[in-house]
Amino acid sequence: MHDDTKVTQIISIAFKQAWTATCSSKSRNPSMLIPSEKSFLIRPITFQGPCKSSNIHLQLSGSIVAPEDPKEWRGCENVSWIYFTGVFGLFINGSGTINGNGQRWWKIPSGIRVNGTCTKPTAVHFNYCNGLQLSGIKLVNSSRNHISLTYSKGVTISNIHISAPKYSRNTDGIDISNSSQLHIQDSTIQTGDDCIAINTGCVDIHISGISCGPGHGISVGSLGPDNTYAYVDNVYVTNCNLVGTQNGVRIKTWQGGSGYARSIHFEDIHLKNVENPIIIDQNYCNGDHSCQPQESAVKVSYITYKNIHGSTSSKAAINLNCSNSTACTNIDMENINITPVVSGQKIFAICNNAKGKASSTSPPVPCLDKY
Repeated sequence: MHDDTKVTQIISIAFKQAWTATCSSKSRNPSMLIPSEKSFLIRPITFQGPCKSSNIHLQLSGSIVAPEDPKEWRGCENVSWIYFTGVFGLFINGSGTINGNGQRWWKIPSGIRVNGTCTKPTAVHFNYCNGLQLSGIKLVNSSRNHISLTYSKGVTISNIHISAPKYSRNTDGIDISNSSQLHIQDSTIQTGDDCIAINTGCVDIHISGISCGPGHGISVGSLGPDNTYAYVDNVYVTNCNLVGTQNGVRIKTWQGGSGYARSIHFEDIHLKNVENPIIIDQNYCNGDHSCQPQESAVKVSYITYKNIHGSTSSKAAINLNCSNSTACTNIDMENINITPVVSGQKIFAICNNAKGKASSTSPPVPCLDKY
């Protein structure tokens, strides 16, 4: 065994032992410290709950680093590098860094297995982590999503910094599914994919004070792939800045899906050189699929766009591309002012089967009734 591999294995075991001691502690507020000015190279690791205390503190002051070579990875059964599961009341903060070392992974297509077990892993995955608080830390260069959050309730993520190059594929900043009562706020996200993606099963999601770009914007979806049922309800995205992103605020669903995306509100959004500022795409199909027209669709309704200003690099500033079979309904636009980056260029809105009302929108949205 290579010396570096031995050291990585020893450090990973030490982390596991430190977590076991913290999680099993009878103290009311047990704490685990990752010290400053030190860097720890670790393999995929699971931090398993439940713990004896419902107030677990992990102080990240140093750096945690993933192996550079995908061939060095072992134990990727959870498709994650750092996996927290069943830990209630977890509080992670500090000025430290989680470095996913994903540069070599970015060249490997999604779904391809390395060492027979590992596909592109998420950097940090929180599963069944009710009451999670995450603040202050930095996450860089994940091989895939930087943070995934599943089956969790009452979560607050604030004042974090996520970064990966624009060309890094599938490196979502924060990817959420089957979770509720979330607050994501006052953070900077710069990636090669969605800054934040809100997927099926998400209810009561509050996003504010996000600086996004580069990346693919802030997205609801994609919803309904492979003819599945999906739902998202009660989402608020407010006071966010998007700079140089592929999309601004987006809802994306697959043909053939079912369910609903409703009560979604985008307000006080500032755009700078954004390619697709406002987009509903109910004919979403990524490059790995051959998508045929289908009758069923996720129902999109009660969508609000208010106080959205800034510039676009595209001619189609607003694109409401709804399903031919299931109209988008109760769309409400108010005080929209989008201008072209190229002075004098004409910009416009595109509509397909979208219904609602609009007031003070530039460009005008002809498919929506005026107030």
